[in-house]
Amino acid sequence: MNLFASNAECADVDWNNLGFNAMPTDYYYMYTMKCPKEGNFEQGQLNPYGNIELSPHAFRRPEYMGLSEGTKAYRKEDGRLLVSRPDQNAMSMKIGADRMCMPCPFIDQLVHALNPTVLANKRWVTPPEQGSLYIRPLEWSNTIIYASPFCNYKQEGFAPLNLYVEFEFDRASHGGTGVVKMISNFARAMKTQNRAKNRGFSDVLYLDLVNKRYTKKVLCL
Repeated sequence: MNLFASNAECADVDWNNLGFNAMPTDYYYMYTMKCPKEGNFEQGQLNPYGNIELSPHAFRRPEYMGLSEGTKAYRKEDGRLLVSRPDQNAMSMKIGADRMCMPCPFIDQLVHALNPTVLANKRWVTPPEQGSLYIRPLEWSNTIIYASPFCNYKQEGFAPLNLYVEFEFDRASHGGTGVVKMISNFARAMKTQNRAKNRGFSDVLYLDLVNKRYTKKVLCL
């Protein structure tokens, strides 16, 4: 998605040493829902970036559910801001919500929410070729879209990756929730990723669940 041509200056950040630490930006976008039974979300609105209050009862059940998605906004040399496949990102969010029996904003609501989120945080879109503004939709009882700048994920560029082949653990199981971005999916991969990093590898290569023979997934690609 091509948003607009902009000469807006970037934020005062050391873009050459950006890393992956979460960086507070200016605004986030929130959808609220008054009637969970009907599952219809109201029109969302931009809010100044800040903390969000949650009741302790929000975490009272072990089957607590949540979804996350992610897309990116890039700055081009001519000042344009490009958002990567917002419609596909919204569709993935909707599929995940259906899988987890969670209400979700309509696809067009999610797509339309990305534009103001990016534009309100345009000074946080990295300079060309130095990373991207990562846009993170989250859903639990509300739906929030926030953004934070990150460097390019693979610092090796197009150089070959040194992958650790995992035989002991699986990234996801057949018939499970690995096909959607449930928030608990990523926690199960932490042990294998830490082990690979500690041994000097770039990432983890998972094999198929049954035969442990066929390539299934590289953890973070």
